[in-house]
Amino acid sequence: MSLLPRVTAAFAEHFGAEPDVVVRAPGRVNLIGAHTDYNDGFVLPMAIERAVWIALRPRSDGRVRVLALDLGEWAEFDLTDLRRERGWAEYLKGVAWAWQEAGYALRGWEGVLAGDVPRGAGLSSSAALELATARAFQVVSDFAWEPATMARLGQRAENAWVGVRCGIMDQMIAAAGRRGHALLIDCRSLETQPVPLPEGVVVVILDTATRRGLVDSAYNERRHQCEAAARHFGVPALRDVSETDLAARGHELDEVIRRRARHVITENARTLAAVTAMRAGDALTLGRLMDASHASLRDDFEVSSPALDTMVTLARAHPACLGARMTGAGFGGCAVALVKAEQADAFAAHVAAAYRAATGLEPNITITQAADGATIVLQR
Repeated sequence: MSLLPRVTAAFAEHFGAEPDVVVRAPGRVNLIGAHTDYNDGFVLPMAIERAVWIALRPRSDGRVRVLALDLGEWAEFDLTDLRRERGWAEYLKGVAWAWQEAGYALRGWEGVLAGDVPRGAGLSSSAALELATARAFQVVSDFAWEPATMARLGQRAENAWVGVRCGIMDQMIAAAGRRGHALLIDCRSLETQPVPLPEGVVVVILDTATRRGLVDSAYNERRHQCEAAARHFGVPALRDVSETDLAARGHELDEVIRRRARHVITENARTLAAVTAMRAGDALTLGRLMDASHASLRDDFEVSSPALDTMVTLARAHPACLGARMTGAGFGGCAVALVKAEQADAFAAHVAAAYRAATGLEPNITITQAADGATIVLQR
């Protein structure tokens, strides 16, 4: 959905002129490759059509002044006097801080922002905001847009300024997404490869209307368990352990740690197999791999939830669904389904009704194609 008319009209209302620039950066959904990122493995996210949009014009006084339309709140700060506070503006300040720390000479700007990436749903609204802000600074400050560099700086903003310990996946796909493609990311080298979606399918995001609880402690526990397994095998990360290695020595591990390792090792293999299937246009195999990923996350990694399992089961029961899995860190949030394009509307309506009847919750279901990463939409 384009928010271009909304942000341009709001800019004209508040600033009395048309904006000089409009930028946007997308949210994302991860098709496959869950909890592999911090094990130096592979992930396969795609940028979605939901995004954060900013309409703006440059300022000459080194200040940034922004209205968040969705919140009805203004934020203003000076690029030469950045101070940590609380609230949504910290993402903008964090971008300014990280880019200036890296040596970029930034110019101020003023504008309005709006987005349709739901917050807290695991679709990376924060990275969308960071990379939209980075695009705004880039166009008014006239520096080169290098997606991998922009992603690393966006991650630094979130890690060191906002204080959220995230990996690189969200910022990378927001910076480097390509329409019609997912992006294979090697989380060790940060090399990326665009991978085309098979013809005739769409991705459907299935928001369970539940939000993650106790995820920080569970997430840290999973990381420690994976690190323990890697130490047992004498390697830097589980990325370096093959399924053959696990079969030969897995019995030496504690049962829980063995299952955690089995998920990561097999999930890396599934992710690479998914890339092969997509390049061959084989949507059926891609769907089966997504199904297997969910089973592994549910049984071996134990990060699913009753709501996610219900949503995935209902999605798979529809004949248009080729595969479905939970997406994100788990314990709530969203699932993702691969669906025949011509039946996507019927699929969405059926699954929404079935989930509502089964749980009493109102799901949010979004049909999406793969979108571009952060872009300049308009420049006068």
